[in-house]
Amino acid sequence: MKFTGTKDYVATDDLKVAVNASIVLERPLLVKGEPGTGKTVLAEEVAKALNAPLLTWHIKSTTKAQQGLYEYDAVSRLRDSQLGDARVSDIKNYIKRGKLWEAFTAEQRPVLLIDEIDKADIEFPNDLLLELDRMEFHVYETGETIKAKQRPIMMITSNNEKELPDAFLRRCFFHYIRFPDDQTMKSIVDVHFPGIKPRLVSEALKTFYEIRDTPGLKKKPSTSELLDWLKLLLVDDVDPETLREKSPNRLIPPLHGALLKNEQDVHLFERLAFLHRREGSRPGS
Repeated sequence: MKFTGTKDYVATDDLKVAVNASIVLERPLLVKGEPGTGKTVLAEEVAKALNAPLLTWHIKSTTKAQQGLYEYDAVSRLRDSQLGDARVSDIKNYIKRGKLWEAFTAEQRPVLLIDEIDKADIEFPNDLLLELDRMEFHVYETGETIKAKQRPIMMITSNNEKELPDAFLRRCFFHYIRFPDDQTMKSIVDVHFPGIKPRLVSEALKTFYEIRDTPGLKKKPSTSELLDWLKLLLVDDVDPETLREKSPNRLIPPLHGALLKNEQDVHLFERLAFLHRREGSRPGS
């Protein structure tokens, strides 16, 4: 069982090494990186490449670790007992299995994605330590112990919104997805837009990286936002020369709403355009 990438996902060599190391060690792969660098999609592609089922646990600020194991619906059981429902005699009817339970009991070794773990409370990772170590948990309402048939391939993503506890980090294999360089980005674009005009891609990437390198930018555009922008450029049949033009009026790229996602960054480019126009209008310039 080895991940070598897929035709739909450009995985760098160090990312492939990280995925395969976590599989061999049977430890969760903790993946960090800028939003939009393909952390969540990685789990989907690993599952596809290994022909394994994918289970996804999307974490919210209100998510508790217990929900990944199971939830007992005592309210529904009380209501049904008042209505004389025969189901109340079996408490298992009110146990809802969580994603870890599903992963532990899966017939085929699954890929389990715990997506954006840093959104949850700081105690969330610590509350999973025992289950990650022993690959089992106890259901108190029924008295049964759920043990993993085989260790799932676990992938955990984080956007660094919170620091994760050391005890949790020790149990993971870590990989940081660096932002793609120019060549890697071209490969990513080729996957999504096969046969796209090379001159358009070249000029679009120059503009894209110039925007990312602009001092004072609050939110740098991501890979997914570049792909959205390229799609719009293709639909509107924007000429590559339009992107190459560096006049003050062209400092903000066409269809910039795909790249600049807050008013501060739009105002930043508007100010830069104003300063360029003022510099260009000075005598002798």
